Amino acid sequence: MTEATVDWQSLVLMAQSCSGFTDMLKLDRVLRKYYGTEPPEGLSSKPITLAMLGSASVEHLLAGLRVGALKRGLWLSTYTPAYGQYLQELFSPDSSLHTFKPNTTLFAFDVFHLFGIAMGISPEAQLEAACDKIRNAWHLAHKNFGGHIIQQTVVPQFPPLIGNNEHRLPGSLYWLTHRVNERLRSMADEEGVDLLAIDGRIMIDGLSNWFNPILWHMAKQDISPAVSPIYGDLAAHLIAARQGRSYKCLVLDLDNTLWGGVIGDDGLEGIVLGQGNAQGEAYLAMQRYVKALSERGVILAVCSKNDEANALLPFEQHPEMILKRSDIACFIANWQDKATNLREIAHQLNIGLDSLVFVDDSLYERNLVRRELSMVAVPELPESPSQYPYFIAEQGYFEALNITPEDRERSKQYQANLKREALKLSITNMDDYLRSLEMELRWQVFHRTDLQRVVQLINKTNQFNLTTRRYGEDEVLALMTDPQSLTLQLRLIDRFGDNGIIGIVIGRSIGNGDMMIDTWLMSCRVLGRTVEQATLNLVVSEARCLGIQRLIGEYRPTDKNSMVREHYSNLGFIPMETAREDGRTQWTLLLGDFQAYNTFIAVKDTTDER
Repeated sequence: MTEATVDWQSLVLMAQSCSGFTDMLKLDRVLRKYYGTEPPEGLSSKPITLAMLGSASVEHLLAGLRVGALKRGLWLSTYTPAYGQYLQELFSPDSSLHTFKPNTTLFAFDVFHLFGIAMGISPEAQLEAACDKIRNAWHLAHKNFGGHIIQQTVVPQFPPLIGNNEHRLPGSLYWLTHRVNERLRSMADEEGVDLLAIDGRIMIDGLSNWFNPILWHMAKQDISPAVSPIYGDLAAHLIAARQGRSYKCLVLDLDNTLWGGVIGDDGLEGIVLGQGNAQGEAYLAMQRYVKALSERGVILAVCSKNDEANALLPFEQHPEMILKRSDIACFIANWQDKATNLREIAHQLNIGLDSLVFVDDSLYERNLVRRELSMVAVPELPESPSQYPYFIAEQGYFEALNITPEDRERSKQYQANLKREALKLSITNMDDYLRSLEMELRWQVFHRTDLQRVVQLINKTNQFNLTTRRYGEDEVLALMTDPQSLTLQLRLIDRFGDNGIIGIVIGRSIGNGDMMIDTWLMSCRVLGRTVEQATLNLVVSEARCLGIQRLIGEYRPTDKNSMVREHYSNLGFIPMETAREDGRTQWTLLLGDFQAYNTFIAVKDTTDER
């Protein structure tokens, strides 16, 4: 690694190929030398200000956090108090922590801080005291800073006393550590906190790789510096997911990726797949993992150099094939180069290239895609297919903070959208096509039942998003209780199925009969069906009920939302002023002059159907 090229994107690419502790430190030095504490200009994502509040020494983990974020194209600045001072700084409004104003707070507590060395206290009392200490810290951080709170699980420093059946020993601190980590999971769910689950990673890597008792006694390092790159990656997965930057689609090669051999040469009987053969079982395990990803909301696509008829044979006829054609939202098998086909997959699915993870056993194909499409994630697969699922999972491409019912239906929604496009091609008249879809826009005000999905959309939608403002659950809940705010969630149903929640509109009354459209975002899957016009009709109707006389819409440009630059103009809004230096524009619509658009969509209020 050299310092010759230090532009932001070059650093991101360096981080993605960075391996090991030494490379991480070198890259972090370059990052800080050329950018200091200020994020680069034109950054598309919200800068992260992260405070790491620990009871042990944590300074050695900060470089890993910064480089882990850099791998995902995120700017992250860090702060940690002096040793043992996290609680004092949380309480003191004059502290450096309060000056730093973190939008992300990461708590890391060691077992001695949680349990102390008190004797004669029951295990239950120790457990409750530890949990109260953690919960109180969360509440302080939330009260002072809000934002994203992350809790690291606890490193099991204590050795067992009786061995395999340690859970049978009352007062075992080894087992008490395990119980705290389990309790943390339910507490985090209750409080809206995200877990950095290093206890799970320790099970994979072994405690000796994460905890060095020599370093603990010499420097009070609860976590070994050697694993700081892994620690930073794990934290970055959570931060990226909170920023809506997890990947959406897994694109799969076929030959020697989902089965052994080449279907075009070996035929259906000759490919290696199935029980009774070690390699065949490895490919089954890979398919089983991919199928499970699909069921939790990851879109699946195929990109194969093959005749399509040959490529489809295993999906349709092989008796041990776990994946079926119906699992694949977009299936492309031809003899074009794979970079071109990946562009087509992104186009057909109407998602960004930076939403794709491309898995291929061929080093040539991987390097081609990296060179041509640097925004596509391309894992460097291990040699054995037995390791494929574990390796992909370790990269954290598809990190999620929660799974909604709509996530589980996502693959079906994208497949239904392809059927709509096929119907569109078969009908020459657009009005006839739209009429044939039999669309119904079902709307309601924000509701707690769909809160997670609403927040997810606000934080993940980039293309059709007029302002790209990001809100957490607390901020959305505050909007829901504000009688002068307009909160609309929109679901589109048609003859092919339920598209799910496809739109969010937030309006804020700003006095004098004006309402600012704070947020307007929609799924790109439904564009071109007069949904935008039907949504404006609805917004105007509901705004009038609040006594609003004028809507003010704002467009804030990013590197991904240029498609909506003329959104308000196309809907009849009038520009208020010339564009500012940063490209922002504001537009107005007088409700007294507004005539509802004719659309092919029936609109239904489902607020009272809860």
